[in-house]
Amino acid sequence: MKLKRTAFLGVVTIVICLYGVVLAFGQAAPQRPAQPPRAQSQAPAQSGVTEQKAEDVFKNIQVLKGISVKEFMDTMGFFAASTGLNCADCHVSEEDWDAYAKDDRELKKIARTMVLMTNGINRSYFAGKRELTCWSCHRGGDKPTVTPDLTVQYSSAPPPEPDVITAAAPRQPSADEILDKYIQAIGGVQRVASLTSFTAKGIYVGFDTAMMKVPVDIYAKAPNQNTIIVHMPEGDSTRTYDGQRGWFTLPGYPVPVLELSGGDLNGARTDALLAFPARIKQDFTRWIVGFPVTINDVETLVVQGRLVPTGFPVKLYFDPTTGLLVRSVRLVDSIVGMNPTQVDYEDYREVNGVKLPFKWTVTWTDGRSVTELSSLQTNVPVDAAKFGKPAPPVKPNRAAER
Repeated sequence: MKLKRTAFLGVVTIVICLYGVVLAFGQAAPQRPAQPPRAQSQAPAQSGVTEQKAEDVFKNIQVLKGISVKEFMDTMGFFAASTGLNCADCHVSEEDWDAYAKDDRELKKIARTMVLMTNGINRSYFAGKRELTCWSCHRGGDKPTVTPDLTVQYSSAPPPEPDVITAAAPRQPSADEILDKYIQAIGGVQRVASLTSFTAKGIYVGFDTAMMKVPVDIYAKAPNQNTIIVHMPEGDSTRTYDGQRGWFTLPGYPVPVLELSGGDLNGARTDALLAFPARIKQDFTRWIVGFPVTINDVETLVVQGRLVPTGFPVKLYFDPTTGLLVRSVRLVDSIVGMNPTQVDYEDYREVNGVKLPFKWTVTWTDGRSVTELSSLQTNVPVDAAKFGKPAPPVKPNRAAER
C-alpha cells in the first residue's frame, strides 16, 4: 500500500517514521548537554535493560549518537513539532527507505548545524542547562520569527501552561478534595477498590495504522499491569507493562521488541496505574494544584502528582462539575527537549458500578491515536502470560485463516 505524505498538526509523518525509515543528522558528535533540573525526575534506564543505540540501527548517524532508538524516534517528533515539517521535507524519498540516510536535502544539513548551535548556546550561556530548544525560536514554523507580533503582546489569552507545576495556585480546591470527588464520581471508594481486572475490545485508529480502523484488545490487572494489542494488517503492535518492565512492538519498527526505559517506562507505569485509581493518592505523591486550564470550553481543575518511586511528574485535569478525569499530561525527555504525551478521556460508561472511559485519544509530537471500546468486562481472570514480554510482530497468514 502506498502511504500518502501526511502533516497533521505540524507533526512528523508517523506512518513513514515508524515503518523502518532511516533518519539521520550528521557531523561531529558533540557532548550531550546536561539535563535541566525538571528532567532529573526521569529515571535512567532500568538495570537489565539493554538499549540499542541509534547509530547501531540507523545509517549515517553523526550528531545524535549515544541515544536509544526510542529517544531517537522521539527526537524526530520534536523536530517536526518545532518546525511544522515532516519526514519528506528533510529526507530524499518517502518510498525508498535507504534514501533516508542520504544527505542530499539542504534542510537536513541545516538541521545538523542547528543541533550543534543550540547545544553550544546551552553549554556556553546556560551552564549546560537546556534553556534553548528548536521550539524556542521556530514555534511550529519552518523559519524563526524575528519581528514581534503585537496581537500576541496585547492578547488577553492566558500564558502558556508550565511544563511542571512548582507553586500552588491560589483560591483552588485542595488536591484531596479534587481526587476524592473523582473517586466518588466513578463509583465511590468501595466499588472502585473492588475493580481488580478488566478486558476490553474495540477499534484503534492512528498514524501508525495509516488512519485505518483496526481491532484492539486490552488486558489489565490491578494494581499496575496493562497490555494493549493493536491488530494491524502487517502484524500485531503491542504495548505491555508487567508491573516493573515494559515493552513495545510495531511492524516495521527498527527494533523488533523494544524494552522501555526512563520516561517511557514511567509513562507506561502511569497509564497502568490510572486504569485502577483506587490508590491514586498513594501511587502518586507531592500533590500540588495548578491554575485552571480550559478544555472544550470547560475550565478544568489541574492537579500534579509525582509517580512513586521515581518522582516522574504527571498532570491530571478534572471536570469540576462531574468530577471526572478528562486529561492526563506527562513529559518524556529527549536529547533536544521535552516531549509531551497527552491523553484525553471521554465517553464514561458504568460497568458493574464503576465508570470507565470507553474512548481516549493519545497525542504526542509524532502521532495521534484514538481508541474506542465496544465491550468491557470487569473482574475477569486474566492469564499472567498476557503481561509477559511480547513476541516480535508476525504478518498474519490470511490464506491459512480462510
